[in-house]
Amino acid sequence: MTGLDSLRGQRMTDDQIDQLLREEGVGVLSLADEGVPYGIPMSFGYDGDDRLYFLFAGHSEAGRKVSYAERSELASFLAYDVTSAGEWRSAVVSGPFERIVIDEWDRAREAMADNAFRPQLLESVNAAENPRVWALAVEEKSGRAVGP
Repeated sequence: MTGLDSLRGQRMTDDQIDQLLREEGVGVLSLADEGVPYGIPMSFGYDGDDRLYFLFAGHSEAGRKVSYAERSELASFLAYDVTSAGEWRSAVVSGPFERIVIDEWDRAREAMADNAFRPQLLESVNAAENPRVWALAVEEKSGRAVGP
């Protein structure tokens, strides 16, 4: 493998992208407000099909994350795993972004419990309240990988 190959990687299949999203519990959520981008490191849950869930915990309702989330109709999310320069993989998914309704809470909690980086945060959320959970409906996905 040449130096450029280790930079470019090989295109990942949809199944390989899904595997990465199931295995990694943290990445970078990108939102925009009137053309101003905002990237946020976030723990997430993946339902294994077409939705990523994000719990906004430990902040005020007036916080920057919430402000951007409320103004973003679309979002993108980057998940990655880097073992070495010769072994890495990354995936970007994008699609509509909206706050979930209470009826979706059980599905979101299950997805976050399965692979979120900090699933213990779910214990602090009362489902009777309106949880601050947003969902990204995956419409596009792409990924690249190098190594085994």
